[in-house]
Amino acid sequence: MPKIKTAYFCQNCGAQSPKWVGKCPACGEWNTFVEEVIHKEENARGSWKQGSEKKKRSNSPRKLQDINYEEHPRLVTKDAELDRVLGGGIVTGSLTLIGGEPGIGKSTLMLQIALILNQTSVLYVSGEESESQIKMRADRMQYHSENCFVLSETNTQVIFQQIETLKPEVLVIDSIQTLHSKHVESAAGSVSQVRECTAELMKFAKETGTPVFLIGHITKDGSIAGPKILEHMVDTVLQFEGDRHLSYRILRTSKNRFGSTNELGIYEMRAEGLRGVANPSEILLSQREEVLNGVAIGAMLEGNRPLLIEIQSLISPATYGTPQRSSTGHDAKRLNMLLAVLEKRGGMRLGQQDVFLNVAGGMRVDDPGLDLAVCAALLSSYEDTPVSPDLCFAGEVGLGGEIRAVNRIENRIAEADKLGFKKIIVSKYAVKGVDLSTFGIQVIPVSKLEEMYQRLFN
Repeated sequence: MPKIKTAYFCQNCGAQSPKWVGKCPACGEWNTFVEEVIHKEENARGSWKQGSEKKKRSNSPRKLQDINYEEHPRLVTKDAELDRVLGGGIVTGSLTLIGGEPGIGKSTLMLQIALILNQTSVLYVSGEESESQIKMRADRMQYHSENCFVLSETNTQVIFQQIETLKPEVLVIDSIQTLHSKHVESAAGSVSQVRECTAELMKFAKETGTPVFLIGHITKDGSIAGPKILEHMVDTVLQFEGDRHLSYRILRTSKNRFGSTNELGIYEMRAEGLRGVANPSEILLSQREEVLNGVAIGAMLEGNRPLLIEIQSLISPATYGTPQRSSTGHDAKRLNMLLAVLEKRGGMRLGQQDVFLNVAGGMRVDDPGLDLAVCAALLSSYEDTPVSPDLCFAGEVGLGGEIRAVNRIENRIAEADKLGFKKIIVSKYAVKGVDLSTFGIQVIPVSKLEEMYQRLFN
């Protein structure tokens, strides 16, 4: 009887050790090493074909200029948001990993894509839901497809047998943490199982040219669960973000071998599924019947996409001793920095004031180009004077109170012009060399916070 080989794996980052250690030397987490069986048949390692003989091929080095390739057309999904994030559509033979919090809509998005591709054979493999549960979700979406096949299975060998019979053009796995391979003697979801199942699916995708989508769980800090090598193995990593209590979702790209990582897609969750939002600026701006103080509109960039977003602030006297500094959707440290600049350079007395900041629409933003809008909202609340509703802002604030230029100012101005704003305040250094006559909006260049204050309240 062969000796069972075991090793210890970190459940947080996937680091391997021959013995148990308390603190992971790779990621620094404590008590994350778990013993797993690693022995398996060598002739079965990495094999996804069960009933046919694998073709043997020998590779030899070739000159780069002698290599010819044909650029295969991408598979357009009819979902404009997903196509934008992927770089124009699904690439043949690609391996895509999509992660997000439980209940955020990962399975809904993938099932919706499988139903939209009604001219393409799609196999949806679920290890978490039964076939009847998937059917109930599909009925709510009101899509109809004759080429969407559903399989409820977790054994990769059984899945590959069905794949060889069906020969689908697109494969969806929900989720990678539920699959297990007989070649690895450990529980489903362990580091060894996740790595082995992903390797088998990657080999299948590259050898057959079939695009594969993997749905993955995330850890408590928001990163993809499982070994970090999982993100290195796949071609594209998508993050599905949003608040489950709000209706809007954001699809971001953190890795893409076939396109830009600066794109993002915005969806609205409805009873019938996810709907792509073509113009997110309109839904992120509140429809108010009266002008309120403490509100300012900022022009920001999410990837390559310009958005107008509403910044809300409230400054009130502290009644419980220590003043509060609360920020929702905005970096709290950057808010503290801007408050210090306003107090030092703008003459605001905030030592005994509670400050609350909110980004409307449930968005989380980190664009420094919103600094000017944040300062305008804070000044408006402090002076108890509203900002003109036809005015927006785009600029970064430095520690000296100077207004710094931000990138792609033309796109921000054009977005504000498209939504009907009459004026936009920007850094005077950002519009040097820009033909402002092409815009129908009045561009007001400023260089310091004092100039913006005068424009707002004088």
